[in-house]
Amino acid sequence: MFDSNLCERTLNKLPIFIPWWQIEWLNQPLLLALALFVFFVILWLIKYRTWKHKLKNRKFYWFLFIFTAIFPLFILFSSKLLVVFLPTDPGAKADAIVVLGRGGGEFYDYRVNLAAKLWNNGQAPQIFVSGIADAPSMIEQLKAKGISPQSIDGENCSLTTAENATFSAAILQSRGVQRIILVTDEPHMLRSMLVFRANGFTVIPYTTPLPSYLGFKDETFLVFREYGGLIGYGLQGLFFPKDSPESSRSDILELIQKAREYGKQRSLK
Repeated sequence: MFDSNLCERTLNKLPIFIPWWQIEWLNQPLLLALALFVFFVILWLIKYRTWKHKLKNRKFYWFLFIFTAIFPLFILFSSKLLVVFLPTDPGAKADAIVVLGRGGGEFYDYRVNLAAKLWNNGQAPQIFVSGIADAPSMIEQLKAKGISPQSIDGENCSLTTAENATFSAAILQSRGVQRIILVTDEPHMLRSMLVFRANGFTVIPYTTPLPSYLGFKDETFLVFREYGGLIGYGLQGLFFPKDSPESSRSDILELIQKAREYGKQRSLK
């Protein structure tokens, strides 16, 4: 595994202050939505100076009632919209199964179970796990399911979805891998698929459900975070095709080169 010792990165090295031009604030959509709501409420109060009188207006309360009633339906629709346009290719074969990590628990279980099933079905000869805090645990779970260790590899270096794609491309494409089965949860898949395609992969998406223990609030956060991520990645140009991983991540050029060298040295059987 191309691990965090090779790339010398840890989760506690994530930046606390992020430059505005990286547009990462879009990855906090609930805060953004709340800020916009407060902003428009203030504008409304300014426009209608007799706001105390307006609060007595029945239309105001009808608006609140309707908004509260349809909001759960809006969340459900928004969640389904993230997966409705995903291509489907059941039974398709690929060069590798790429599994993205997120959060542990059932997030891991669903991904590991699906990856193991696809491998056992002969849909790809190798499984590659990506994510700095996720790869080691998921690799051990895959081995526990009887997957041959020679068929498992991964990288424990990437901190973001964009870096999942960058490091996976540097390692796997140096081995001739182009067609992949991508495994992640439903809300995360669209952004993941687009950024992996931009890094030169042909992507067959296979989604897993969200963990059963997540409540409405957590699911809502994940869905809106993905919409924010789509906007943020789009504005950063991360969905445009790349000639090479370096073209999108010049700030980690040395790490990408190390990943490529690792990929050439260790080929999976």
